[in-house]
Amino acid sequence: MNEFTGERVIPGKVEVDLWNEHFSRYAFAAKHAGGRRALDVGCGVGYGAAELSFTAATVLGIDCSEEAINYARQHYRAENLRFLVASASQVPCRASEFDLITAFELIEHLEDWRAFLCEMRRLLRPGGLFIVSTPNRSYYAESRAGRGPNPFHRHEFEAQEFADELRAIFPQVRIFLQNRGEALTFYPARGFAPVDARIDAGAGDAFTTHFLVGLCSDSDPGMLRSFVFVPKAANVLREREHHIASLEQQLAAAIDQRDALHRALEQQKLHLEEQNRWALDLEQQWRSAQERIVELQNEVQQLTTAYDRRIRELETEVASRTQWAIDTEQRLTAEVGELKAQAARLASELERSEHALEERTRWALDLESRATQLEAQLNLVRASRWIRLGRQFGLGPSV
Repeated sequence: MNEFTGERVIPGKVEVDLWNEHFSRYAFAAKHAGGRRALDVGCGVGYGAAELSFTAATVLGIDCSEEAINYARQHYRAENLRFLVASASQVPCRASEFDLITAFELIEHLEDWRAFLCEMRRLLRPGGLFIVSTPNRSYYAESRAGRGPNPFHRHEFEAQEFADELRAIFPQVRIFLQNRGEALTFYPARGFAPVDARIDAGAGDAFTTHFLVGLCSDSDPGMLRSFVFVPKAANVLREREHHIASLEQQLAAAIDQRDALHRALEQQKLHLEEQNRWALDLEQQWRSAQERIVELQNEVQQLTTAYDRRIRELETEVASRTQWAIDTEQRLTAEVGELKAQAARLASELERSEHALEERTRWALDLESRATQLEAQLNLVRASRWIRLGRQFGLGPSV
């Protein structure tokens, strides 16, 4: 089980007074459980349902916590006792199934307590008894003034409000007050004797009472007897003395803890002073850094201005050079076009020259061929004996 939080009582993990405070309510309810079919809503770890099972015919304990129900099943076993995980506002049982229903310290934890009360009315048989308890808000407002409201409680009731809410659902409601009272007991040293009790008190004060207990039914339950629960402690005075001694030990430990905390606080103060000095140094460094940042910002601003000016100059120069490049490109394009035209003309003239050269070459070759023929003919003439003879006599052509 989880550790005790103050909202779920676990046997052996709470101090005696708190245990008796919770257990006494089940001892009170057990007086009305004889031979009845009982339902314990919000049964927690099951010790209350187990107490009812000693006299009841059957007992069903329900709780929304599966962990609590598992604990109850492991620690409290009886033929007439069973446990079930269920919601207090939606109990999986037939209408009018139970003669006695108990719900102790549960209603203040519920958002919709009216739905819960209606569900209890549905489950309670005619003539049955529903016993429900809750802390008294008037008392708790005073006792918890230094700690604030209970964070686990959704709604706390004052006595009149509690009675009014119960009467809105149940025709018959009796409000009992649960308080811790001092008692002087007389009993034999050995064995057990029947007990008579005398209560010298009035009706009690509903404003200052510790707990409110409502007994609800659809019909008049008749005379309901007061109940005195005497816990197992044989000597309350001795228990209180032991409790006081324990408190004194706790007080001494608290004083030691306080002194230790005081020393720790002094050390913390010294540390804080050092931290403050360190913080002042850091602040001075921060201020110096801030001043340097301002200087750097000014320098950056100056550089930015110079860069912007230079960028504008470069942009102007680039624009000028771009225009020069455009003009040069246009001029060179025109010149290239003219050169291409001249090259075309030269190519055409070269082609014509080549044609002329070819014709002159053919003409020269033809002349050379004719000259060769003529020379051959001339050599033939020279070689003729008639021509030689004619030269001797001075006749014929001169060759």
